[in-house]
Amino acid sequence: MEPQPLTQDIAAALVPVFGEGVEVEELHRLPGGSSRETWSFRLRTATDDRRLVLRRDPPGAPTSGLALEARLLDAAAGAGVPVPPVVASGGAGEVMGTAFVIVGYVEGETLPRRVLRLAEERGTGDALAVQCGRVLAALHTLAPATVPGLPGGDQLEQLRGVLDHVGEPHPALELGLRRLAGCRPARRAETVVHGDFRTGNLIVGEDGIRAVLDWELAHRGDPLEDLGWLCARAWRFGSPLPVGGFGSLGALVGAYQDAGGVPVDPDALRWWQALAALRWGVICMVQAHTHLSGALRSLELAAIGRRTCEAEWDLLEALP
Repeated sequence: MEPQPLTQDIAAALVPVFGEGVEVEELHRLPGGSSRETWSFRLRTATDDRRLVLRRDPPGAPTSGLALEARLLDAAAGAGVPVPPVVASGGAGEVMGTAFVIVGYVEGETLPRRVLRLAEERGTGDALAVQCGRVLAALHTLAPATVPGLPGGDQLEQLRGVLDHVGEPHPALELGLRRLAGCRPARRAETVVHGDFRTGNLIVGEDGIRAVLDWELAHRGDPLEDLGWLCARAWRFGSPLPVGGFGSLGALVGAYQDAGGVPVDPDALRWWQALAALRWGVICMVQAHTHLSGALRSLELAAIGRRTCEAEWDLLEALP
């Protein structure tokens, strides 16, 4: 059964956009998303009938940056990045009680293993990697000032702070912090970085990438961070192919540079791949801690937390 209060809240949020007579039907929660809820529904008015998607903070959860995410989606669309169009958004004190953004529904596949299987069956893996390179090049043309309020900071030091705060002994992660601090590549001008550009956060159709999802980790940073994250082993889902489990590094880097992305130094990219393994390990550790501490009891958080050891192994293999 559809949650009636949420249906009413969504309708109220859409009245300023579509006018009176908004009806919300076929509301159901989509899988995935450990920190935010995602709901699909059908909007009906006297002149409109379309599918939309709601993303919101769970009731009672700390307020996040969904309002900033809505502005970021608009800026990314202006730069030529395929994203779901923003329909409405609001803060925690408005109609829904929590921060939210409503976007257009984009048809396609997101489940990683299905994406990899389709790419293999169709022989489109490198074509998909080329598209990733072009999309990231377009994103990295955005200067941070384009999206005021975008967070920044040194990624390595932030991870060190998180590890110290949780206070659990993780020798592999601590070794990674020291080794990466000692061979850091030269800093370059900051751009807008997606922060979670990977298989699973891309809507893929027969024509390739249709939309980039989950912008909640976007920040100011080194553009090679996005490439390193996409090439991390965690996002290959068992495939030997280095780019998201579907494509070659040459296809990604060549397309990225040809489309105006920054020059990609191989050693710098390997450093960012190692940092990706470190970062994923810290994220897994934090997810487990969130569940075990009772802050947010969740089977999904617990399951992700069990993968910390996988990330530690990947980090040890990736360290320069």
